[in-house]
Amino acid sequence: MRQFVDIVRIPTPGRGLVEITPEVVDWLRPHGVRTGLLTLFCRHTSAGLLIQENASREVRFDLEAFFDRLAPEEAGRYRHADEGGDDMPAHLRTALTGLQLAIPVKDGRLALGTWQGIYLFEHRRTPRAREIAVHLIGE
Repeated sequence: MRQFVDIVRIPTPGRGLVEITPEVVDWLRPHGVRTGLLTLFCRHTSAGLLIQENASREVRFDLEAFFDRLAPEEAGRYRHADEGGDDMPAHLRTALTGLQLAIPVKDGRLALGTWQGIYLFEHRRTPRAREIAVHLIGE
């Protein structure tokens, strides 16, 4: 059994879903693991990870709109606003999306479904440099 751990840095343009499947595949490929488990962990409390459809931009648009309604930016609504009006809504959205994913590796490839992609969901308005811890175990 072999293990690999690293940090993948992902720039975001601001709020929204950023597909990171290509970056994850690029990281996985050179390790030569045929069968195993890849764990991804977002090292931030105002961005999350999810697996979602990657064929239609409308899915991402609808998800973003849903989260805007679910945790709106609204002056006076939240007590915590240390970093601005999008601070607490970003934390709420992260609590709902989660911070980690576990994806099986089969035949050297991620065992994602046909229309599935890995997304970093940036919940802050301004561009950020996000860090995703990756851990691969397998043979």
